[in-house]
Amino acid sequence: MRPISGGPRGRDTSFGGGEPLAAADAVPGIAEDSEIALTFEDNRLAGLVFGHYDQNLAHMERRLGVMLNALGNRVVVKGDPDATSRARRVLERLYERVTVEGALTLGDVDGLIQESGLQGSLFGPAETGPAAPAAFEHIATRKRGPVRARNAAQDAYLKALRAHELVFADGPAGTGKTWLAVGYAVSLLESGRADKLVLSRPAVEAGERLGFLPGDMRDKVDPYLRPIYDALHDFMETRHVERALQTGIIEIAPLAFMRGRTLSNAVVLLDEAQNTTSMQMKMFLTRLGEGSRMIINGDPTQIDLPPGQRSGLVEAVRILEGVEGIARVRFAEADVVRHDLVRRIVTAYEAQTRVAPPPERPA
Repeated sequence: MRPISGGPRGRDTSFGGGEPLAAADAVPGIAEDSEIALTFEDNRLAGLVFGHYDQNLAHMERRLGVMLNALGNRVVVKGDPDATSRARRVLERLYERVTVEGALTLGDVDGLIQESGLQGSLFGPAETGPAAPAAFEHIATRKRGPVRARNAAQDAYLKALRAHELVFADGPAGTGKTWLAVGYAVSLLESGRADKLVLSRPAVEAGERLGFLPGDMRDKVDPYLRPIYDALHDFMETRHVERALQTGIIEIAPLAFMRGRTLSNAVVLLDEAQNTTSMQMKMFLTRLGEGSRMIINGDPTQIDLPPGQRSGLVEAVRILEGVEGIARVRFAEADVVRHDLVRRIVTAYEAQTRVAPPPERPA
C-alpha cells in the first residue's frame, strides 16, 4: 500500500491515544476530503486486524475506495468522508471481534464491510461513539460458537431458515449455502429442536463417469456428499459426527431411496438440487412430516442433467413462488465468500453468459 500522511482536515480516533497528523502530498485517484487515524491499545490484536502483510487493509482499500497505512498499532485512513467513516467503523468492529474471537478471515472483513453499508440500523451515526451490535443473524454450535452471516444474502438466508419450514436457496458456488444450512441444522440438533438430520443429494456426476462404486450404501454415496461431511466436521467434533452416523441421528439418504418415507421432527437437507428431475423434486418435497424443516440448495448455472431433462429446482421455485410457509433466497456472484478470486471467477463467467447465453435445454 502507498504511504499516507495527514493534513489539516485530519482527526484522530484512538483506542488508547494518538497524535496530530502531518501534512502530505495528494494521492492520485483518492479523494482528499477526509483523514482519520486510529490507534489500538493492543499491538498483537492490531496486527490481527491488519492481517498478514496487511492483507485485510489491502482488501478494504479495494472494496471501500480508501487508502490505509498502518504503522505499529496505528492506521491512517484517507479518502472520501463517507468512505473513511465507513472504514473506521469496520476497523473498530474488526478490533472488537478479534478481542473476543482471536482470529479473522477475509470473509469476516467482507461481512463487516457489508454491514457497514447499512449505517444506522447497525452502527448508528458515523460520529457517535462505539459501534452498535451487529444486526446480521448468527447461529451457534458447541464446537464453533457463534457464527455470524457475512453478508446481506447470508443474513436473509438465516432469517428465512428461522421463519419458514421450507427454504430454497439458489446461487453460485462459494456463497455458503451448504455450510450455513449444515450449521443451522446442527444448532437445531444440539438445542433439542430436532431429533434427526437427514442429508440427501442426487448422485449425478459433474460431466464425468465414475463407474461402479464398491462398498455399502454409505460408501457409494459418500463421494457425492463430501462437501456436507466437511461442513459437519466444521460444526461438530469428529467423534460426535461418527456416533451420530452410527446411531442414525445423522442419516445419509440417497435421493432415489426417499420415496415412501415421511420425515418427522427432522432437519432435511437436499444439496445440489439443480440436478434433481421434476419427478424427484416433487417426491422429495412431499416427504416433509410434522415438526420438520426442509432446506433445498442448488446452483441453476451448474446443471449436470442429461439434455432434455428439466431441473426440478428451477421448476419448483417457479411453481411454489408465493406459497405460504416457503421462502426463497437468491445468492449472487457478489455474495461469494469462499475466496476473493472465486468471486472474480464467478463474476467473469456470469458476464460471459450474459454476452453469449448458452442454448436452452429442451423441455
